[in-house]
Amino acid sequence: MVGILPETLAGGLAYFLLPAIVFLLVEPYNKSRFVRFHSFQILGFCLAGLVIGATLRVVGFLLFFIPLVAPLLLLLVSMVVGLAFFAVWVVLVLKALQGEMFKLPLLGDFAERHTPVG
Repeated sequence: MVGILPETLAGGLAYFLLPAIVFLLVEPYNKSRFVRFHSFQILGFCLAGLVIGATLRVVGFLLFFIPLVAPLLLLLVSMVVGLAFFAVWVVLVLKALQGEMFKLPLLGDFAERHTPVG
């Protein structure tokens, strides 16, 4: 038990972004390795989503001049990417609620570097 929330619940709530920011600022949650790991992982995950979304927008702008095919292809790719991000987010929430420190490639390493060892 960390604070008034169990550690696993706090880790799961961190994946709703705003609680992650609060958990990184408020004691005793910012001292918990588990909660900090999940808070930093979702921050990295959201940042990756923003970068991928911006990239899709730029590609969409560049392909704007190809009629019919480009908008449909961009819509399809955007939907697949959005569904993939949602599926990964659900897995992350469930793993945190189960008490696991499930690491995403690259993002998990970033989160692990920003968690205290003790």
